[in-house]
Amino acid sequence: MPNKSIEQIKKDYNEAYKNVTGRVTICGGTGCMAGGSMKVYDAFEAEFKKHNIGYCLNITKGCHENYLSISGCRGFCAAGPLVSVNDVFYTHVKPEDVPEIVEKTVMKGEVVDRLLYADPATKVHYKTTAEIPFYSKQERILLADCGRINPEDINEYIAHGGYAQAKRAYLEMTDEQVCQEMIKSGLRGRGGGGFPTGKKWDFTRIEKGPKKYVICNADEGAPGAFMDRSVMEGNPNAVIEGMMIAARAIGADEGYVYVRMEYPLAVVRMRKAIKQAEELGVLGENIFGSGKNFKINVMEGAGAFVCGEETALIASVEGKRGMPKVKPPFPSQSGLFGKPTVINNVETLATVAKVLEMGAEKFAAIGPKTSPGTKTFAVTGHVANTGLVEVPMGTTLRQVIDEVAGGTTNNDGTVNKAAFKAAQIGGPSGGCLTKEHLDVPLDFDSLKSVGAMIGSGGLVVMNEHTCMVNVARFFLEFTKRESCGKCVPCREGTDQMLALLTDITEGRGTMKTLETLEELAKSVQKASLCALGKTAPNPVLSTLKYFRDEYLAHVQKKECPAGVCKALSKYRIDAAKCKGCGMCKKACPVQAISGEVGKPHQIDPKKCIKCGACARTCKFGAVTR
Repeated sequence: MPNKSIEQIKKDYNEAYKNVTGRVTICGGTGCMAGGSMKVYDAFEAEFKKHNIGYCLNITKGCHENYLSISGCRGFCAAGPLVSVNDVFYTHVKPEDVPEIVEKTVMKGEVVDRLLYADPATKVHYKTTAEIPFYSKQERILLADCGRINPEDINEYIAHGGYAQAKRAYLEMTDEQVCQEMIKSGLRGRGGGGFPTGKKWDFTRIEKGPKKYVICNADEGAPGAFMDRSVMEGNPNAVIEGMMIAARAIGADEGYVYVRMEYPLAVVRMRKAIKQAEELGVLGENIFGSGKNFKINVMEGAGAFVCGEETALIASVEGKRGMPKVKPPFPSQSGLFGKPTVINNVETLATVAKVLEMGAEKFAAIGPKTSPGTKTFAVTGHVANTGLVEVPMGTTLRQVIDEVAGGTTNNDGTVNKAAFKAAQIGGPSGGCLTKEHLDVPLDFDSLKSVGAMIGSGGLVVMNEHTCMVNVARFFLEFTKRESCGKCVPCREGTDQMLALLTDITEGRGTMKTLETLEELAKSVQKASLCALGKTAPNPVLSTLKYFRDEYLAHVQKKECPAGVCKALSKYRIDAAKCKGCGMCKKACPVQAISGEVGKPHQIDPKKCIKCGACARTCKFGAVTR
């Protein structure tokens, strides 16, 4: 039993918070920290001391000054490091900016305009997050507290309603009622497959046996995906509370958070949150006086993508090599150490308490009937604002890219919405979306109907200068490397598909190569043991379907239309732009460029070794490929 109830902790914290005169919050997510946000934090401490400004690092009854705190990832990765002074939101903050912020904003209440976010298209400056389209166009339920609370202070989580739903589940609801509430909500697993969460819990609940487990799958390994990492870093207690509610639903007394070792900050914050929860008596033995126990362990994985598959993950937790098993039996029947086990990913579990707080009916009313709720997407690539976004299921691709992410960009970073070419959704397991799919709703069923899938939520946007054949090769190279090798179709099939794609991108491909590639991709898709192998051909099949003309150009014309594949690139000099300065001629190591001073130059394609020295040297953009 805790020394104080969560209600008393919430009351005491909120009473103490009323005495705080101001709050300075520095983003403490991995992205901002890599950009130097902790140096910014140190600079604020130094300035406060220099000006004799009172501040505190924790909210206590004695804090009557400024509260200097960190937050988790705020999602706006393109604009970091991020700093908030009360409601004023600053972007791209450097340590040398801090004296001006303290002097003007902290001490005088004035705004430093140059540090406000400016829309790249309209150049309009925004003072608060509520005004910035990146935030105002989202519906942040799961991410509502990420960036708002200190992820390393459990008291602040409790002050915002944390652990109230866990207490309710343990003291006021039966295990069956918890499962039924989740079933009514329609929450589907956010890890890729989209299986109904409540049904998965109920299948495990009805299994007999004194020992059951809950596993949080935090082995997020898809290229371009960082949703789970950000949630663990920004609100670890939400994950813990979700695991507690899942444990109550199925009758488990032990759980594991399986995190890839490449997420050191997430590991640190998860362990710290677990320790704080145990010290408060929220987690551990006799939870809320219910007589029920629940222990959580954190285990670091070695970074194998295949361990995102639940049976491979279970094998890894057991100390074995992470390799998938044939199902059935399913984990709900025989999972960790042969016991009934529920496995959900971070985003799913962190949503659970929000579902109970809102009520199943209200949650189910968000988005399409078959895919209710919100979904987080890690938007990267050729967009104005890369970052982590949360929108209702059913939001279109166009809305995410143009309204939230600020639009597609050219290679030089300028916004050009017409430059959109494709989006790879769901990482290697997903598929390719094109211009004709811009108004397709992003939900489980709609994406499946066009040969794609939400997957874990990675969304890589590509402009017209992207080679789709090379994109397929990139993702296949990843899945080939990550194949566990257990089954022949995946082990040998991905290797052979990669070899065929390499032949195409290096000018050795033929029409027979294309025919063999497509036939092999379909075979691997059908015959592989687990989801890694079954979905590995998706980028190949979707690009073959929607961008076959690019494949044909590589094979028949021996050209890469986007000019990306080096072996097929042909450097040219635009006579209209060439000033005849001769700089490219001097830079060419094989004397492939000719021309008189003051007149347009030419490149001899037979001599050109495609090193790119001419393009890098030209100041007028006359050399293209």
